[in-house]
Amino acid sequence: MSATPQRHRRTGRLALTALAVATAGGAMLAAALPAGAASGDGYGQDHGRTVDVQMLSFNDLHGTLEPPQGSSGTVTERQADGTTKAIPAGGVEYLATSLRKAREGRRYSVTAAAGDMIGASPMVSGLFHDEPAIEALNDLDLDVTSVGNHEFDEGKTELRRMQYGGCHPVEGCFEYGKEFGGAEFKYLAANVVDQKTKRPMMNPTFIWKKGDVKIGFIGVTLEGTPDIVTADGVRGLTFGDEVETVNKYAEELNKQGVKSIVALIHEGGLPASGAYNYDCDVPGAGAGISGAIVDIAKNISPKVDALVTGHTHQAYACNIPDPAGKPRTVTSAASYGRLFTDTTLTYDRVTKDIVRTPVTSPKPVQKVVTRDQPKAPDLTALIERWNALAAPIANRPMGYISADIAGRGSAEYEKPLGDVIADAQLEALAPAAKGGAQLAIMNPGGIRADLAYKAAGAEGDGVVTYGESYTVQPFTNMMTVVDLTGAQLITALQQQVSGPVNGVSPKILQVSKGFSYTLDTTKAGADRIVVDSVRLNGEAIDPARTYRVAMNEFLAGGGDGFGVLKEHKNKLVGASDLDVFNAYLTAHSSAAAPLAPPVADRITVVK
Repeated sequence: MSATPQRHRRTGRLALTALAVATAGGAMLAAALPAGAASGDGYGQDHGRTVDVQMLSFNDLHGTLEPPQGSSGTVTERQADGTTKAIPAGGVEYLATSLRKAREGRRYSVTAAAGDMIGASPMVSGLFHDEPAIEALNDLDLDVTSVGNHEFDEGKTELRRMQYGGCHPVEGCFEYGKEFGGAEFKYLAANVVDQKTKRPMMNPTFIWKKGDVKIGFIGVTLEGTPDIVTADGVRGLTFGDEVETVNKYAEELNKQGVKSIVALIHEGGLPASGAYNYDCDVPGAGAGISGAIVDIAKNISPKVDALVTGHTHQAYACNIPDPAGKPRTVTSAASYGRLFTDTTLTYDRVTKDIVRTPVTSPKPVQKVVTRDQPKAPDLTALIERWNALAAPIANRPMGYISADIAGRGSAEYEKPLGDVIADAQLEALAPAAKGGAQLAIMNPGGIRADLAYKAAGAEGDGVVTYGESYTVQPFTNMMTVVDLTGAQLITALQQQVSGPVNGVSPKILQVSKGFSYTLDTTKAGADRIVVDSVRLNGEAIDPARTYRVAMNEFLAGGGDGFGVLKEHKNKLVGASDLDVFNAYLTAHSSAAAPLAPPVADRITVVK
């Protein structure tokens, strides 16, 4: 079915309007008025020569329409006495209310995001190829977002459908008489080049206009996207360097007369604290943050005035100096719609640039999307509509648990839910006819949620529904069993904690029962794996021996920096990861004997 053209934006947000104060004479008049009275709106946004533009931003929504469960559904707040507390947060019904309240009375307000708006989504959105999430983002009045790596989960053709609309090419239209209309906001992919056309696969830039105020946006995703997405998802695409791309398009925007520029970058940092209100500028600008975004920020052209970032699911609002030494905000609003960032961009009508000094530009504020506020009725109706379509599948019970089983929300290297998933994969693929697996390994990024004991609906506490298991394992990755030598297996463990990416931010594989080793975090790089501690069923791994190892297709393709896993032999493809997870839950739990959280003692961590 052919795609429908992009729908018109809602009137009033991007429409060009005449400003009362636009001439030198107007500026002189404005100067004679009390502060905040120049525009007559009483909000201090239009000061004559300068205009305060509100930029609301968020990232990594991942199609999370309903409030996320478990520890993924809270944010950590640091208290005045140094203690912390968890605040329930998130859900697009509350996010809509929060954003609309923040915009009240603001004549100049733009809403931007930094990628992963869709992909790895809970069932209410993922089952319908994220059409519900795009509809929700339209209702949130999002203006522009960069692509993230998860926007490529289903490939470039499907991403273009998200932008321009049309029903799914295989499953068709999900609602009778309705055709999916696509995004009313702009997706930007400046560093993603189609190998055939040699051009960006989607728009590289977007210019937001309000009266005589113009702000340019450049959107990029991380250059390493092919390493963390299935090969089919990025086939035919090349991903360029983030800094080079942003600098190139900043020059182009300048040539078009756009001097105020914001970069939307799906790459992020790691603040020294998990509290959303942690000050990462103590003791100096940007001192409290590490990770890839730091070097990116330090090398992006001074022509760019602010960086909205994502990918790491962390919260920060830092002031990292640009190459010219000028302060520049670098922000990220955690994930799943639990936070948004409110940034003031002071626009100078004479220079057409953003005024960047700590005095004239207040520091960005992280705002919690609390659940003690009214829900937005239109978003509630949207969720109810799609849940009704999903209900026959989503509400089926798959198993029972006695308490929360932490997965995505766990900060530990070995996650209890990771053990459950790895055990499920081993059990499904251990029979000789299914591949003869001796152990299973699971990438931690593929665990998208916790299993929460408290009921999300009417199913009852402790019941795991298909919708909840789908939220944990939404990719439907096919399972494989492959031959690896003991030496290759040890190399894979070492690649968890070494290399340009995993050396800085380790990706610790979740392992099945019977497999164990020691991780010594006091050492560096590959040395963090204590080689003679690696054992299977109590026996030391023999480097020369061949082992049958179960893993998903993503890992078998070398995803997440595990290049050695591509060297496998004798691959046998099995059922999907979701199917084997559900089968395990059903086989190992009942209402009378629910599954308890594992003790997570397979990886010994030396600190």
